[in-house]
Amino acid sequence: MSAALNAIFQSHRRSLLWTVMRIVRDPQTAEDLAQETYLKARKALETRPIEHVEGFLFQTAQNLAIDHQRRKAVRNRYEASDAAREDIENVATVGPSIEDDLIQRQRWRAFEGALAELPVRARTVWSMIHLQGRTCAEIAEHLGVSRNTIYNDIKLVMGHCQDVLARLDED
Repeated sequence: MSAALNAIFQSHRRSLLWTVMRIVRDPQTAEDLAQETYLKARKALETRPIEHVEGFLFQTAQNLAIDHQRRKAVRNRYEASDAAREDIENVATVGPSIEDDLIQRQRWRAFEGALAELPVRARTVWSMIHLQGRTCAEIAEHLGVSRNTIYNDIKLVMGHCQDVLARLDED
């Protein structure tokens, strides 16, 4: 059926282009939409038989052109084409700045380095609390140590990480 679609598309290509061109009034857009029409028809033929391929092509092309014009109208309504480039570039972003992102990554690497310097049990306690969501009692039982030992390990991790981050902030 793909060969038949190719033949039908080729024989009606100019008419399809003019159908689309009457709606979008742009040759490049018309060409793009005609190609999209072919792809949609090919995909549709893979899932079901189409009785009137020519009619399907023309209706699909027309629908794509109308949808394109609707999207364009909405874009034009909300995009100010006369806005100065400087105004556009100075719009505040929702996320962090590049500098803030860099600082956060630097702090995260320092934090990871600080954790790596700690004894294995202290790192294990930290990960069980923060990554697994376990309680101090559960960790103490799991590791076979007292709750006070777990509390001391937590204090060790927090103190060490705060020191490393404070040194980073001083630099």
